[in-house]
Amino acid sequence: MQQRILGRTGRPVSVVGLGTWQLGTDWGDVSESDGLALLEASVEAGVTFFDTADVYGDGRSETIIGKFLGSNPGGELLVATKIGRRVDQVPENYTLQNFRSWLDRSRTNLGVDVIDLVQLHCPPAPVYSDDRVFDALDRLVDEQVIKNYGVSVETAAEALAAIARPHVASVQIILNLFRQKPLDAVLPAAEAAGVGIIARVPLASGLLSGRYTTSTTFAPTDHRSYNRHGEAFDVGETFSGVDYAVGVAAAQEFTEEVAEFAAEPPFDELELTPAKAALAWIIQQPGVTTVIPGARDVSQARANASVADVPELGPLFERGVRQLYDLYFREAVHSRW
Repeated sequence: MQQRILGRTGRPVSVVGLGTWQLGTDWGDVSESDGLALLEASVEAGVTFFDTADVYGDGRSETIIGKFLGSNPGGELLVATKIGRRVDQVPENYTLQNFRSWLDRSRTNLGVDVIDLVQLHCPPAPVYSDDRVFDALDRLVDEQVIKNYGVSVETAAEALAAIARPHVASVQIILNLFRQKPLDAVLPAAEAAGVGIIARVPLASGLLSGRYTTSTTFAPTDHRSYNRHGEAFDVGETFSGVDYAVGVAAAQEFTEEVAEFAAEPPFDELELTPAKAALAWIIQQPGVTTVIPGARDVSQARANASVADVPELGPLFERGVRQLYDLYFREAVHSRW
């Protein structure tokens, strides 16, 4: 699989990575054995980047990844985790002491002495302007607790503030066909500064697979049930913050557009599904380093990895997705995030 340098880490990662929120059971139940199998299938397909967090299943996701790493030593994987969401979301909790505690727990879960990349997990906005926070992270790099640090953000403004920090290696941000604002300023700024961009929620919580209808239901433990209006965390993390019925309608239109492309060369030789097209569009945007779709099973993991082989979608496709965004979402989401 094609590799790109992940910003200031200086390390190559696959253009398609793996998001592992689902290993924490926030997308319904995924057994440990199924989780290990999909990690293995992803690596076999060329994936070299796993993204997790200390709060995914209260450490369950990290622990499963740690078991995989223990059984597969010496690989080229870069594992990124996140910290900061285990406490009340106030800037005062972003301290060196707390960082040490959280990272010690994550190192134990992952079974590593040094964490490849730690990301602040969508912290409160004032954190981005607090020099003490980044001084603490620099100290943890010097002490070899972590190799690199980055941030996971909710808004474009937060991303730009992080990119301006001299030692921020990467920015993780929601980017998909329903959330296109990062294309305006964030991606160009990151590319100019040498900061990696990790695109998350790439399928708008599954909407862009084209498989959902307005009558689709989700498990009670699935955030697509319990966070539709931001009850547990930022609503932008669930269906990209768009109205579910509107998202279904837009996804159906997108599915029809993809079907037309899939019938023409060179796409007629591929199984170009809506999900593959949506993911390919992301990794073909200038400035994107890697995209991190989730997977619940081996077949999904392999399908996600195959996106790296999709040819350039071209200006006609690009024009269509911009028009879709303008019609359905720009007014509702562009100014919000």
